[in-house]
Amino acid sequence: MPQLSCQDITLGYEGKIVVANLSFTVSAGDYLCVVGENGSGKTTLMQSILRLKAPMSGQVVTGDGLKPAEIGYLPQQTEVQKDFPASVREVVRSGCLNGCGYRPYYSKAQKDMADENMEKLGIADLAKRCYRELSGGQQQRVLLARALCATRKLLLLDEPVVGLDPKVTKELYDIIETLNKSGITVMMISHDIAMAVNYASHILHIGNQQLLYYGITENYLQSELGKRYAGWGGARV
Repeated sequence: MPQLSCQDITLGYEGKIVVANLSFTVSAGDYLCVVGENGSGKTTLMQSILRLKAPMSGQVVTGDGLKPAEIGYLPQQTEVQKDFPASVREVVRSGCLNGCGYRPYYSKAQKDMADENMEKLGIADLAKRCYRELSGGQQQRVLLARALCATRKLLLLDEPVVGLDPKVTKELYDIIETLNKSGITVMMISHDIAMAVNYASHILHIGNQQLLYYGITENYLQSELGKRYAGWGGARV
């Protein structure tokens, strides 16, 4: 059974449809990149998966033991959020909030998990630093560690490398790939299709209110759509 299934969903806002009759599934271990032009509904799709915005029709279903509250999410940051005056440790631990229930404090297990995820993302030495004093790449590692505190199954990443320099971008992509190979399912929005196809196992390409492609990356690269958008001319690197 898939971890996530979007069944004939239509998405939009203020009564305007941005994508209609969209169906796809995400299975455990997949690395799905969602691509398409600005305004094609990529972020709206993630909001619907997170139950932040209801689809206009159709339904989003979780399965294979995944609960909606167990999805880790790394959103695009606003300038205000980048200036958040909290320590790195506080930001990472906040990813455990859904697991606290009515308890107004973090358990030892949750604190240990936050420390483990900071170590995993190479930011343990930044634990006491103020989040807003960090570089863009460091902030994204903090937010990824935070998202990992919310899940051991599925990560939703909305343009995680936007605004980062090429070196830091490659480092973050490599980290995400390592997490995926460790067993975490990844669903990532990316504007950089040419880079995304080097990592993704599956591609979901949407645009002009419709699904343009959904399937494995190798088939996408062989399609006219993939050749046009990915600039592909040979084997994946």
